[in-house]
This record gives sequence, structure tokens and C-alpha cells, in this order.
Amino acid sequence: MDILITILLLLFCLLFSNIVSHYVPSVPTALTQIATGIVLAVILKDISFKIETESFLLLFVAPLLYNDGSRFPREELWEMRLPILGNAIILVILTTLGGGYFIHWIIPGIPLTAAFALAAILSPTDPVAVNGIAKRIHIPQKVLSLVRGESLINDASGLVAFNYAITAVVTGYFLLNEAILNFSYKFLAGAIAGLTLGFLIVWLRFALRRQGIVDVTFHSLLQILTPFAIYLITEDFLHASGVIGVVAAGIVHALVREQTETMIAEEQVLTENIWSIVLFVLNGVVFLLLGLNIPSSMAEAVADPNLNNYRIIGHAVVIGAVILGIRFIWSYLFFYVDYYTSKAKNVVKPDFQTNLMISLTGVRGAVTMAGVLSIPYFLANGDEFPQRSLILFLAAGVILFTLIVATLFLPVLSKREASVTEAGEEIELGEPKRKILLEAIKQIRLEMNDENRFAAYELIDEYKIRLRHLRSEEMPHDIKTSEIRLMALRKEREYIHAVMAQHEMSEAVFESFEKSLDRREEALSANINSGLVYLIGRMIRNWRRYRGSSGKTAGALAAAKLRISDDIQLKALQATYDFLESYAQKDDRANMVYSVMQDYKRMIVRLEKPARQSSEEKKQQKEDLRMMVIDIERSEIIKMFEAGEITKQQAKELRRFVNNIESVVLYEYVE
Repeated sequence: MDILITILLLLFCLLFSNIVSHYVPSVPTALTQIATGIVLAVILKDISFKIETESFLLLFVAPLLYNDGSRFPREELWEMRLPILGNAIILVILTTLGGGYFIHWIIPGIPLTAAFALAAILSPTDPVAVNGIAKRIHIPQKVLSLVRGESLINDASGLVAFNYAITAVVTGYFLLNEAILNFSYKFLAGAIAGLTLGFLIVWLRFALRRQGIVDVTFHSLLQILTPFAIYLITEDFLHASGVIGVVAAGIVHALVREQTETMIAEEQVLTENIWSIVLFVLNGVVFLLLGLNIPSSMAEAVADPNLNNYRIIGHAVVIGAVILGIRFIWSYLFFYVDYYTSKAKNVVKPDFQTNLMISLTGVRGAVTMAGVLSIPYFLANGDEFPQRSLILFLAAGVILFTLIVATLFLPVLSKREASVTEAGEEIELGEPKRKILLEAIKQIRLEMNDENRFAAYELIDEYKIRLRHLRSEEMPHDIKTSEIRLMALRKEREYIHAVMAQHEMSEAVFESFEKSLDRREEALSANINSGLVYLIGRMIRNWRRYRGSSGKTAGALAAAKLRISDDIQLKALQATYDFLESYAQKDDRANMVYSVMQDYKRMIVRLEKPARQSSEEKKQQKEDLRMMVIDIERSEIIKMFEAGEITKQQAKELRRFVNNIESVVLYEYVE
């Protein structure tokens, strides 16, 4: 089948698998994509997408790990450095040796060196599938951080160990001292190269900006191409680990971005959008390719009359269980020793359930399949590679086994954890809210220039006020606060309608007020009931406008809409504030009412200052910044959800939090 048609077919299957996952949320998207790939390979006999291991690492692993390195919390990475390095290096070695001896013992037909190769390529974990499971159930943050952190490194360590074992099988030559020295060089040289090249690319971006090359599309494309360039230079010219190189460069990129203004807000929004599409495609296609290759990998072993199909399936299950068992024993012993030797006070005593979850999150995936498919067909002396078809079958079987076991048992283990999280969810929302507000302030500072400086400082002050008054709120509290805000908006609307009824404003000004109120009310209508009320009210108002404005010319309406009467707006806000003040005295939700009153007071104060009314340009600058920041806040929520930092319900509550902010800042918006 033509390669272009195959790529298009994979992309359509990617969309299809995500639609299926939407309707079958209990099954991880990764498992759905693997199943889709298997079905595709069975139906279309001539479809194939063979890709060499090095090309696979360059095209898929390099950008994915670069992105992970740039997004992984540096403080958390440093705090968990010992368990991450332990899992990424020592556990890989233990899995290679222990798993290799076990595979050779249970299947003597596989030579010991080939068994080591199979165990080595089974050692890297795949966090993408775990992320898909984590979106639907609660997995402790410590467990998720560990599997994500180790995946930054164990791809490289597992592949290096695999390549040494394969070389030993093919050539019959192996020296331990040489292997250790080469292994150390690949890691250290890869890390140094990644750091150096990362800083070099940052310097290049600064230099290009100084030369006047500030096009955001150019700089976004430069960021997307960065991991590919770093991987190629590190692997082909330095013969070091390109995987470690892109991870180190990703961390450099994140550190520099946090400390300097290497990215303007428009560039960040564009880059985030591009990355979201790239990651969506790469993650999905990886598992589709995995599914495509599983039937062909298993076919030869299944067709071999010397191999009993039920026995080799049993072997795959047992090997998968042993691989996870080694992970469980290592994890339990490590955290047990860490608990009794650590001087830190916050070290948690290891428990069976947490360590079992750590074991089950060790899902194997695309890197394992890509590596095992690169096994040569012949040895250096011309003989066939021993038991190649069986090794491919076992690798595919272990991948499926770990995915299915994680899908079945992680939700069961997470039930108790989920109940604890739900009980304390209002406490956990405080930190995400602070993170959103701090991100908003940071983006305003990045966007600040000589022209919009005063508008930016005013907006930063608003966010600092919100940050100071931020406290964790229960979900019912948020809903009730939204109801109070909607009630206040109705009072504003009543005042505007009363003024219009007395013919004290033009119809064009009234139209502008109505549209501004509509936008604010729409932002607050986050649940079904309030949204339905909003839509019905808006249809009625649009009908009234249509009947009352049929005789107006477009030119007269456009001219009248140039400016909203600040005096009428100020009186409307003051009338609403007075209403809230009297309402608070007779309502048991006084604290919530006072919170809304503070927002109205800030609106009134801003309008009462003549200096803030004098510049229409500054108002527009401020409005532009506000709209940009709102987009950044919503993007931050998506990132936190996709990273597993917040649950689906928490994401919903944070969106309501942002909607409340938007409803406040839109009071002076003119369409």
C-alpha cells in the first residue's frame, strides 16, 4: 500500500479510536488504538509500516521526551531523583539480568544472551498508556511522577542494554568493562550535549530577535524542530545517547523560559497549539503502529509447528508477571530502605497498595516493540538469529499483558485513593488556582512593553488582589458564588433597562451594554440550568432588538457604538453594589456576597478615576491583555489535566473559576 495512503489511514484511525474511547471511557485510549491497529492489519493484508529503531526514536521518542522534559516539574524531579534514577538505571539492570535468567530457564531454547536482550528491551516503561488510564481514575501523584520521571531515562538505558546484548548474540563478543565504560560515556556525553545544545539554541533565538527576526511562526517552528536537531547531533556526531540529550535540552528550555522573556505570549499560545497537535498525533500513531506490527510479529511463531500456541501464550503471561514482580520487589525494598534510613520528616512508610500500583504502572509499549523489531535475522557467521520469531511473540505478548493488567486492576486499587481525594478535593484546588493566577501574571509580564506598560501594571494589580484573597473553596461554594454573580448581573441589566425606558441613553449605547452583559452572563453559565436560562433570555433579548432596531441604519449604529457612557455604567455598578450590600444583611451566604461585592468595588474604583478614562488606547490594550490571559489560563488547566495533576472534576471547577474571572473583567468590553 502506498505510504501516503497508509499515513492518511493511520490518521483517520487515530480519530476513530478517540471517538471510541469517548463512548467507552473505561478502556484506555492506548489499548483502543492498539486494537484498532490489530484489526487494520488483519483486514488489510497488504498494509505495512516498517520503521527502523533509530528512525522511530528520532520521529517519535525524541519530540515526546523533549516535551516531557520541558514540562516535568523541576522541583519534583529533584526531590524524586533517587527513586527515578533507581528505577531508570538499577531497575533496568536488575530486570535485564533477573528477567534474562528467568526467560532462559523457562525456555532453554532461547540462548542466555538473547534472553538478556529480550529482558532488556522489556525494561523501558511507557507513561503514555498510564496517562490515559490516569485521566479516568485517581492514581496518586507520587506514582505518576515516578513513572513519568523514570521514562525520561529508562528508554535510553534499556535500549543501550538491549543493543549490547544483541551485539553479544550476533558477534559472540562481549567485555563487561568495555560495556560499562561505553554505557557511562553515552549517558554523560548525552546529558552534556543536551545541556550545551539547549543553551546554544536559546542563545540563537536571542540573537535572531536582536536582528529583528521576531516572527512568532518562525520561532514556534524552531522550537518544534529543536528535539530532532539535538537527537541527530548527539547520536550521529557524538555517538552518545540522543534520548538523554533531548531530555536535558527540554529541561534547559523550561528553566530558561521561566527565568527570561524568551517567549512572548503570542508565540507561546501558537507553540502550545502546535505541540498539542504534534503530541496528539505522535502518541496515537505510536500505538496504532504497535497494533499494526503485533500480528506480523506473532504470525511466524503461531505458524511454527514446533511451538505450542497455548504454551507460548502462557510463557508471555508468566514473563510479564515476573517483569512486574521484579519491579514490585525493587520498589518495596527501595522505599523500605529509604523510609528507615532517610532523615527527612516527610518520608512516607511504604505500603503494599502503593507499591503494587507502582508495579502495575510499569506498562511496556512502543519503545519495546520498536527495539524488538530491529533484531537482525542472521548472526555474523550467517546462521539464523536464534528463536527470533518467538522473541517477537513474547515481547508483543508482554506488552499486551501489562496493558490489560493495568487497565483491569489499577481502577480497583485506586478506589480507596479516589474516596480520599474526593473528601479533600476542595483543599487540593487551592494550589491549581494559585498556579493559574501566577501563570497569568507571568504572561502579562512577558507581554509587557513600553506601549502597554501602564495597562499591564493595572491588570497585574488585579490578579495580585485575587491571589491575595484566594482560598480553597468547596464545589458548592463556587456554584453558589456563580449564582450570586448572575443575580448581580440581572440587577445591572434591570438598571440599564430602566434608564433606556426613560430615554436617557441612545439605542446604540443600550445595544453595547446588552452585548457586554451577554458576554459576562455567558461566561458564568457553566452548568446546564444556568446555561439554559441564559440562552432563553438571550433569544428574547435578540427578538426585542430585532423588532426595535429595524429602522436604524448600519452607519448610525456603528457611529453610536464607538463609546459606552461611563457615567451610566458607573451608576449601574453602584446600584448593583448597593443591592448586594442590602442582600448580604439578610442572606446566610454573606461571605460569598461580600466576595462578589469586592469585585464590584474594584470596577467602581477603576471607573471613578479620571486618569483611567482618558485613554481609549489604554483601555483597548488592557482588554487585549485580558483576553490573552484568559486563553493562557484555560490552556494551563488543559495542561494540568493532561499531566494528571488534576482530575476531570477539578478541571471543571477550575474552568468555572476562570469563567468567574472572565465575567468580572468583561464588564467594560465593547464588541
